[in-house]
Amino acid sequence: MTVTTLRDIVKYSAESYGDQAAYRYKVGKEVEEKSFNDVNRDTMALSRAVVALGMKGKHIALIGATTYQWISSYFGVVNSGSVAVPIDAQLPAAAICELLKRADVEMLIFDMVRADVAVAVKESCPEVKYIVSMQAESEQDGILSWKELLEKNRGEYETEIDADQLCTILFTSGTTGVSKGVMLSHRNLADNATCLDMKIPVGNVSLTVLPINHVYCLTMDIVKGMYIGSTICINDSIMHMQRNLKLFQPDMVLMVPLMIESLYAKLKAAGDAYPKEVIGQMAFGGKLKTICSGGAYLDPDYVERFAEYGITILQGYGMTECAPVISNNLEWDNRKGSVGKLLPNCEGKIVDNEIWVKGSSVMQGYYKMPEQTAEALEDGWLKTGDLGYIDEDNFVYITGRKKNLIILANGENVSPEEIENQISRADLVKEIIVREKEKVIQAEIFPDYEYAENAGIADIRGALQELLDAYNSDAPVYKRVLDLIVRETEFEKNTSKKIKRY
Repeated sequence: MTVTTLRDIVKYSAESYGDQAAYRYKVGKEVEEKSFNDVNRDTMALSRAVVALGMKGKHIALIGATTYQWISSYFGVVNSGSVAVPIDAQLPAAAICELLKRADVEMLIFDMVRADVAVAVKESCPEVKYIVSMQAESEQDGILSWKELLEKNRGEYETEIDADQLCTILFTSGTTGVSKGVMLSHRNLADNATCLDMKIPVGNVSLTVLPINHVYCLTMDIVKGMYIGSTICINDSIMHMQRNLKLFQPDMVLMVPLMIESLYAKLKAAGDAYPKEVIGQMAFGGKLKTICSGGAYLDPDYVERFAEYGITILQGYGMTECAPVISNNLEWDNRKGSVGKLLPNCEGKIVDNEIWVKGSSVMQGYYKMPEQTAEALEDGWLKTGDLGYIDEDNFVYITGRKKNLIILANGENVSPEEIENQISRADLVKEIIVREKEKVIQAEIFPDYEYAENAGIADIRGALQELLDAYNSDAPVYKRVLDLIVRETEFEKNTSKKIKRY
């Protein structure tokens, strides 16, 4: 069947994979399982509930950790012809209420871990007509029960959905400035998930560890996983990831670079008592073959480092505004240093060193932000804000962020990310930000204090200065780092685990 909407994907997966396990997750100490047929039935029931409440076509927010209820609610909302608004579960209640108002939300489906949000919405968001608890057994104090809604609305559901109609509003979690509501259509998400054949076999087991409100997880873990017939295991907490790797024994995991770097530190700390491949299998559950990296730049050296432990890292590149994947490395088609080849549904070009992309996954715009939309889109081309180049075979290389570019008094342009990537390769450097300060380049570094202690480094500042001196000896004069700040605490990060630069 032709797949152009998320409803098509749920139907296709039920028809193709039926009673095969679609999701596995823990309830207490037990592991429960839902089939592709279960997903189809539950999402249709949720769609019927949306219609019964008079919410069809409205904006409906979802907030909570990754759960089966969240996932089936999302598909139920968008497949009813309504608009899903995933909200970051880590935000304060007041900030969440502000986003609900900005997105014109009229219904909220929430996880009880954020019961405070339900209270705040009742008090300050009169435009939200219905509040639904994912866990409540029955309706109470005006809050509806997700479970009751599904049982009352069982049955078939179909409605005509235009592939280009608004499907989802996702708020960016950028490192600077106010968050923007990215408008994505059914086609944006469906094409991004289905256009590239990664040759992942049916029944492949994946562990989803990233926040569900982020589009990398939503599209590549959930939507693509459904389409290709993966069994998706739900990690109930980042604190339990190591335990869940051993419990679910995944073949594949999607991660952001910060997680990959932290995992490597643990692998390295295991020493050489066992062969590296044995250590890798012990750490990752015994079957892990592939880690897909996205969300930020990963030092290409980690690809080789993990290969020693028997793990393939496939680095990709994308942004929320492109639903999200723009390019991806494949096991049989990759280039070191690149962030992969442009997806089949995407074309790219370079304008003043900035990467622009065009294709069926490019967003419709920012919700109720016409000026910002006009700045980001030009004749269908998305200005990514990333500096880099595209080679003759369509492999993409990133050199920095346009808005972070340091322009020195002598007119030279310096990408801070280029310097950060070089210096951060040292074991002593855990986190680093490079910036201009009083006409010189400054590095602010959070050292790996545990590594320093184990390595017997008493003078941490002196050791860091030696690293900078070694870098400066080979760097052009205008790229030399002449000022150092040593931090005692980690940098503040957004919920995508990216350092807030300003």
